[in-house]
Amino acid sequence: MSENRGERSDSVVPDMAEPATKKRKVEVPEEDEDEDTPSVFNPRKKLCPYLDTINRQLLDFDFEKLCSVSLTRINVYACLVCGKYFQGRGTNTHAYTHSVAEAHHVFLNLHTLRFYCLPDNYEIIDTSLDDIKYVLNPTFTISDIRGLDKGNMKYSRTVDGTTLYLPGVVGLNNIKRNDYCNVVLQALAHVAPLRDYFLSEKNYAKIKRPPGDSIFTLVQRFGELMRKMWNPRNFKAHVSPHEMLQAVVLWSNKQFQITEQGDPIDFLSWFLHTLHKAMKGTKKPDSSIIYKSFLGEMKIYTRKIPPTELDDTQKALLMATDEYQEKVEDSNFLYLTCDLPPPPLFIDEFRENIIPQVNLYQLLSKFNGVSEKEYKTYKDNFMKRFEITKLPPFIILYIKRFTKNTFFLEKNPTIVNFPIKNVDFGDILTAKYRGIIKRTKYSLIANIVHDGEPGKGTYRSHIFHKGSNTWYEMQDLHVIDTLPQMITLTESYIQIYELQDD
Repeated sequence: MSENRGERSDSVVPDMAEPATKKRKVEVPEEDEDEDTPSVFNPRKKLCPYLDTINRQLLDFDFEKLCSVSLTRINVYACLVCGKYFQGRGTNTHAYTHSVAEAHHVFLNLHTLRFYCLPDNYEIIDTSLDDIKYVLNPTFTISDIRGLDKGNMKYSRTVDGTTLYLPGVVGLNNIKRNDYCNVVLQALAHVAPLRDYFLSEKNYAKIKRPPGDSIFTLVQRFGELMRKMWNPRNFKAHVSPHEMLQAVVLWSNKQFQITEQGDPIDFLSWFLHTLHKAMKGTKKPDSSIIYKSFLGEMKIYTRKIPPTELDDTQKALLMATDEYQEKVEDSNFLYLTCDLPPPPLFIDEFRENIIPQVNLYQLLSKFNGVSEKEYKTYKDNFMKRFEITKLPPFIILYIKRFTKNTFFLEKNPTIVNFPIKNVDFGDILTAKYRGIIKRTKYSLIANIVHDGEPGKGTYRSHIFHKGSNTWYEMQDLHVIDTLPQMITLTESYIQIYELQDD
């Protein structure tokens, strides 16, 4: 019978053979105890002789808060000596058993952020433990947030003292094949309004949501990841997005996996729309921080093309009908899709392939309200032109490199020539909206690149860190500074531009 009780957590009803007093002790919920009034069951002591056994280098709070034995999420404690998670702290619980078997005595409740010594079961109150509490749950004041992009940004040192890192420029662990998610998360972490919003948890803590609306977990996990990435007191120079990605896998119905390569633009589109929805965003432009940052507006002009086999008279008759008249539709966008021209099919006179190049403004001409592009369906053809009517504070460009045909996926290797600063989107506005929209110059802040073959390959990102005025190349855990000139030589896939101040 003692063996069965050894597997019991705090929430399980105790054996009826035990004394009544012992049953009451085991059933007391730890979270409901009075924080100010000491009890016989949970006496408080300010001094603990085991604090020097804590090993900060082994502590990692980035992974799911699960008991390593029972895999439960209820009443989970972290052993601060070995870093493992265990449930409960009462007699016969997994944490209690671990403390006795391994002589590990200092534990942290991952929910209440309170420290305890086991098996003696008293709470530890010591300010020297505040750094551990801060790593588990970093917090930022308004002045902290305002100082992130100023030029006095300082390097931080890891707990072992061997590595320097800049808050915001930290590697993300690639659990298996999630580099396509990492580059998007690293890029979004440098969109200042989005970052500032999620660094302060009170901004979204009061959002009203119906009971059982667990999709809000995605918002909370993204906020936790932002705070960890910008934490100036991290124990290590990298962060694992494990909890964030677990929420992504769950709420995308496994559309996006940790173990399989995906497409960053698909993930970015799904993630922004799902965050907007989870924060109770509506169709209004200012209904969420997502729309405030990325939502632009355009008019789409569509006209139907007559079948090519008809003669001129029949075409003229069709063009006079309502079905073939040009139609105008008001539309919103979170990103703009830029189409690359097809690469040359033949090698040049020197028997060598020349890597084709195209100017960014040539790609953007698609949205000048004049250029038309043909779109085909299974039975009809349409000509469309796009006229931008409102520019958002941050413009996301998706450079369409991959095309699927009947047999395989093809990649267009064309290099896009683009300026890092002073990209004037006013050049693609029609005269009407050029007079309405006064600020049109943007600077690049993030550039996502695909390297390798289509369907395989890897992704990396270039990030502009305003606090140090430096560009960094980030590929999972690898972070190095880079020159702006090197960014323009890459096969850009997704870019984020920020509207410049007057």
